[in-house]
Amino acid sequence: MRLSQPPGCPPAGWLIDRAGFKGARLGDALVSPVHANFICNLGRARASDVLSLIERIREGVRSLFGVLLEPEIEIVWT
Repeated sequence: MRLSQPPGCPPAGWLIDRAGFKGARLGDALVSPVHANFICNLGRARASDVLSLIERIREGVRSLFGVLLEPEIEIVWT
């Protein structure tokens, strides 16, 4: 899963890293310690873990930089 930034903004990975989320973890969902714009499943992450982590990242980046990141995936609720 990746997040994208609006045109003219620094790369999303840079914003996420500078906001302190690189290596952040919620359950088995982990922001990659190599590239902050990827969320990894350590084996037992639930969709709710990943989505909650995404929201924490988006809110943190918005709060610090005024940039609202958008997921580069389509989330389908069933």
